[in-house]
Amino acid sequence: MITPARRATRTALLALLLLVAAVPSIAAALSPGAQPVAAATPKPTAAEQVAAKHELTNAKAVVLGLVEGITEFLPISSTGHLHVVEQLLNVGKSKATKDATDSYTVIIQVGAILAVLLISWRRVVEVFQGLIGKSEPGRRLLFALVAAFVPAAVIGVALDKTIEKHLLKTAPIAAAWIVGGLVILALRSRRQGAHAVGRALESITPKEAVIIGFAQSLALWPGVSRSLVTILAALLIGLSLSAAVEFSFLLGLLTLGAATAYKLLKDGSLVFDTFGKTSPLIGIVVAFVSAAVAVKWMIAYLNRKELTVFAYYRIAVGIVTLGLMTTTLL
Repeated sequence: MITPARRATRTALLALLLLVAAVPSIAAALSPGAQPVAAATPKPTAAEQVAAKHELTNAKAVVLGLVEGITEFLPISSTGHLHVVEQLLNVGKSKATKDATDSYTVIIQVGAILAVLLISWRRVVEVFQGLIGKSEPGRRLLFALVAAFVPAAVIGVALDKTIEKHLLKTAPIAAAWIVGGLVILALRSRRQGAHAVGRALESITPKEAVIIGFAQSLALWPGVSRSLVTILAALLIGLSLSAAVEFSFLLGLLTLGAATAYKLLKDGSLVFDTFGKTSPLIGIVVAFVSAAVAVKWMIAYLNRKELTVFAYYRIAVGIVTLGLMTTTLL
């Protein structure tokens, strides 16, 4: 016998699948003067492949993997860091490698996603049990995660090209770093004693999750940080810091997992055709290891401290990046 809870869960998941299937059409409708789909990007020539493999060496892949793993779930923006580091390493600056590099910036998230999946395994199992109707707390959390996922998914697909054209640049990223740091400091006084107050993760409602979801949409601006805005939004609706961080991690698994799977299916062959298989895979493995270390450190650190250290870091790296823009390095 199908219980009302299980029937509601299945209905919600079916609605989510239909929405995801309709997202490309929604994006096309929202894009003024939409043009016919362009032809697939041609595979690089043999000469371009040789040059590209020198552009993304194994050593550079290690550096990018470290940057991705360390920054993905910390509130400091992995996309912003990867963009700046790629500029410093001269990766993706040529016409032949630009698209492949932009795609690899997303695909390399696989390593960080797997690391957090293992760290959050018990909670993920609880959500899965909610999916099949064996855990009421898991079912409520599943609904909350879906509600938080949808806004950024729709807005992200609709504005993907606009964001890439206007915001995936060094100056806007540096500005987002600095503004994000100032926001943390501005909210600091409101969160004194955050470890002692605030609600548990299980108390989050779908309405509150939608608020977090729209906050996550702000992170479509590279440099803002998905982790930062989701944690701050969760704190502002009354969750404890530990609950806010955990919800941010779980929402990241869903959001980043969907984005990475889409990009891997769409442009995975372009990345491997351009850079080969060895270097990209090295970057993913390094991202996995470094993300596991970084996330465990963050959890332990935030059990004792606040977000302030990330505010100072963001402001500092933003100022340094703006300074580098005055040189020939960026």
